[in-house]
Amino acid sequence: MASPSPNNTNKSKNQLVSNMIKQGFISNPYISPSPSLPHTTHIPTRPTNPRPTLFEIMSEEHTRESKHAHRVSKVLAYAPFPAVGDVRMTIAGRDGFKVSMDVHRRVLVGKSRFFADKIKRIDGSHHTVEILDCDDVEVYVETLVLMYCDDLKKKLIGEDVSKVLGLLKIASAIMFDDGVLACLEYLEAVPWSQQEEEKVVSHLSQLQLPDSAADNILQRLVTEPSTSSRSDDILQRLLTGVLHAKDDKARREMKKVISRLLRENTNNSSSHESNLDISRDTLYHLCHKCLTSLILCLSEATSADDNRQDRGVLMGDIAREADNLQWLVDILIDRKMGDEFVKLWAEQKELSVLHSKIPTMYRHEISKITAQLCVAIGRGNLLVPKDVRYCLLSTWLESLYDDFGWMKRAGRSIDKKLVEEGLGQTILTLPLAQQQTILLTWFDRFLNKGDDCPNIQRAFEVWWRRSFVRQYAVDSELQLALCDYTE
Repeated sequence: MASPSPNNTNKSKNQLVSNMIKQGFISNPYISPSPSLPHTTHIPTRPTNPRPTLFEIMSEEHTRESKHAHRVSKVLAYAPFPAVGDVRMTIAGRDGFKVSMDVHRRVLVGKSRFFADKIKRIDGSHHTVEILDCDDVEVYVETLVLMYCDDLKKKLIGEDVSKVLGLLKIASAIMFDDGVLACLEYLEAVPWSQQEEEKVVSHLSQLQLPDSAADNILQRLVTEPSTSSRSDDILQRLLTGVLHAKDDKARREMKKVISRLLRENTNNSSSHESNLDISRDTLYHLCHKCLTSLILCLSEATSADDNRQDRGVLMGDIAREADNLQWLVDILIDRKMGDEFVKLWAEQKELSVLHSKIPTMYRHEISKITAQLCVAIGRGNLLVPKDVRYCLLSTWLESLYDDFGWMKRAGRSIDKKLVEEGLGQTILTLPLAQQQTILLTWFDRFLNKGDDCPNIQRAFEVWWRRSFVRQYAVDSELQLALCDYTE
């Protein structure tokens, strides 16, 4: 039988050594896992064995240290250490993992004011330095490696914001000024996600950095008082721009964007996270301008000849101004400022008369405003006196009835059930005599128009029971008595 060749024997030995290093039986010259007892770690339990075995604990510890070792090995593999160092640096983490490496006194003293103060008082040519209880051994090693780099800015390119924040924390702690400056320049230049933005603010507030350095970065988040504009002025400019936009698609898109942002602002204001100040006067100023334009468009349309070439343009302007008003009303309701608009809309007698003279296909967008207000009142989101509520229905209910069929068919922006429920609830907030007048009129109309008339029979049933089944009597001292109608 032939004996194995020397090359094969050496190859087998090398393979054996490699396997032993991977299994942790032989230490890496750069990486030395701590021999201390394993750190307590939560391990998922098994139904039959609620406590982890010693093997499971050792396996968990070995896996964790192997991951640490692999990452640190990659960092050290590309470390520009020029020769054997004269300082033995050991960095130990709180989890028991530690790394030992040879670095150079001249680099530590020249780049770090912390190490310069500590090492210069130690005599001898060789030193041993231990850094204990590190949060992240890997980031500490990377910070030391940065001390050997000539172009720190180039070295940081491609790193994520979280990693650079970690480097900044270590560089600040050891007073590595060039590293701090490089990290700050990186953070100032790269974009941030929303999550990274919060981390940047948190880290900069915790570190002892010069105010000018932190301010330079935070300028993308905070406006200087001398250059800032009142938020109300900015909002008025944005809203006016959308209302007068020439491109309809862009106008619709930006309406959605601004509405969403304002809604977020309203939600955040309850937790004191918002500094956006929107005045009622600004919103109502825009509402009045839209109303004036809408009345002007309707007046021109009603007096225009049917053969007039720009009649179609006028009708388009009517729908556009009505759509603009719907958007503003939504904003007012969201911001709990819509009570005044209900009164304003209820008093538009002239507009209501003009509305009746315009073809339904062009005017139904105006009736959507009435529907909006009824839905908000029916939900309790608008609190207005009963005379204003009755005036609203007296002025606009017939128009809403006339346009309801077109409102349902013309687009997806109307929720039939929602409008019917809101209208019914609004009627039921009125005095019983007014409920009766409105609902009896609706009864006759519904029988003739069917689906082209809002179906508010639920409100009709409530009114019926209030009137004939569960009658309440009020005596002279304002005490209520319930009388069941049994006849």
